[in-house]
Amino acid sequence: MLEGKIALVTGASRGIGRAIAKELAAKGATVIVNYSGSEQAAKETVNEIRGNGGSAEEMQCDVSDFNACNQMISAVLEKYGQLDILVNNAGITKDGLLLRMSEADYDAVLDINLKGAFNTIRHASKAFLKQRSGRIINIASVSGILGNAGQANYSASKAGMIGLTKSVAREFASRGICVNAVAPGFIASDMTEKLPQKAKDELTALIPLGRIGQPEDVARAVAFLADPSSDYITGQVLCVDGGMAI
Repeated sequence: MLEGKIALVTGASRGIGRAIAKELAAKGATVIVNYSGSEQAAKETVNEIRGNGGSAEEMQCDVSDFNACNQMISAVLEKYGQLDILVNNAGITKDGLLLRMSEADYDAVLDINLKGAFNTIRHASKAFLKQRSGRIINIASVSGILGNAGQANYSASKAGMIGLTKSVAREFASRGICVNAVAPGFIASDMTEKLPQKAKDELTALIPLGRIGQPEDVARAVAFLADPSSDYITGQVLCVDGGMAI
């Protein structure tokens, strides 16, 4: 259980991030719900957590902004005096074939998905190292393991996140800080709901377990890695993908 723990979840206003925030709060953590643009959606996440008896607050920050991340982490530490769990979930997609991909679309995805994780870890690192404890959980993707046509930018960002996870895990292990990644496969979202049934069937056919995952599947994996029961696990990539990356 996570009573007394302070957790920061980036990109937590919707989708997988919202499910993670709710799961950590249900386990007893106080959750900072980070968002970039949608304050209303972040407030909905917070209100849902509070309505279920949990503790949460929203906090705006564009994670691609190095200085803004410093201000966000500082605000958390000033208010709560600690930070125990950092979940780097914020991410975007700007899909397209490489031959047609603009430099701006490539840079935007790398800036948020990968540099955003660096920014938060960089600014939270002093607190984690001083505490000699903590959990960092980065949300990668099977696309970062297998690659995916039309997602050169996204796949590169998620593969980079896996490398970042392993490197930071080696640097922080001597201080008792565990750093891991969760790599979701096809997860139900607003985007997948809009797909034609034929496309859904084709996606499902690629999954050995025969179903598209739910955000809660990912959230439970994150909660496990945040919990003391995972104390001897670091530098790992946990695929939550129904077997896609076997």
